[in-house]
Amino acid sequence: MAETGASKVQSDRIWLDGQLVAFGEARVHVLTHSLHYGYGVFEGMRCYQGDDGRSAIFRAREHIRRLFESAHILEIAIPFALEEILKACADTVRVNNFKECYIRPIVFLGEGEMGVAARHNKVRVSIAAWPWGAYLGEEGVQRGVRLKTSSFIRFHHNSLMPHAKATGHYINSVLAVHEAQRGGYDEAMLLDVDGFVAEGSGENLFVVRDGVVTTPPSTSSLMGITRDSVMAILRDQGIAVLEQRFPRDLVYIADEVFMTGTAAEVTPVREVDDRRVGDGTPGPVTRKVQEVFGAALRGREPRYQQWLYYI
Repeated sequence: MAETGASKVQSDRIWLDGQLVAFGEARVHVLTHSLHYGYGVFEGMRCYQGDDGRSAIFRAREHIRRLFESAHILEIAIPFALEEILKACADTVRVNNFKECYIRPIVFLGEGEMGVAARHNKVRVSIAAWPWGAYLGEEGVQRGVRLKTSSFIRFHHNSLMPHAKATGHYINSVLAVHEAQRGGYDEAMLLDVDGFVAEGSGENLFVVRDGVVTTPPSTSSLMGITRDSVMAILRDQGIAVLEQRFPRDLVYIADEVFMTGTAAEVTPVREVDDRRVGDGTPGPVTRKVQEVFGAALRGREPRYQQWLYYI
């Protein structure tokens, strides 16, 4: 099985500490503090070309707000204003001549002091962009993916704070997805410390049963921006959405299951722990969400125009 969730990165320019530099010149020291301790925050954003030919970053302001909130949770002071980072994201896309791309802002501590208590190292900020297709594969978007419940659990919210999109948190995700893919599955489904469904390794999860959509609360998972968008779309379609805990066997007997995320967008799930979901094909609610979400990304849905930050 070909691995999903990975992309080769290449572009002409990267924004680093306020300057656009050549790709090969965006370097850091091997004693960069965050390289050793995973103490940094980041975002994942996507830029799409609309039907009118203009390119726009999807929910850019919300993503950058979350970047600043993540930094605040970790007590990292970003040395740029929110509007400066927004503009820098657009500049990075523009200078690389991308019509569509993935965008990765990251905030981290540079070299200087070493040790977990280091507080005085320079805060550095980088923004890179590169082309990235379907995170879980085009076939997965069309037919659905296969999940495996992970032996690794999502951390408690008082152990590692999940509302911060922190770099070190993703060790948990790396272990989970590697385990799943080694077993022949596309993605992992992680449970929380009490054994309830939390999320995927990099996606939020939704189940549909008897016309009602349920998603886990964000007590042990990231407050996903695509998740928020999909919940708004569902409610606008007159579909009830609940945020509540549920065990994994509810996923087995769901009519439909789908995952959401900036990289994954809206990806159906056709199988969980070797059990077929519904009839094994993406269901009507999933397809409707994919349709409306895709239209919103391309500027075809007037009610969601405020989600687009034009380049």
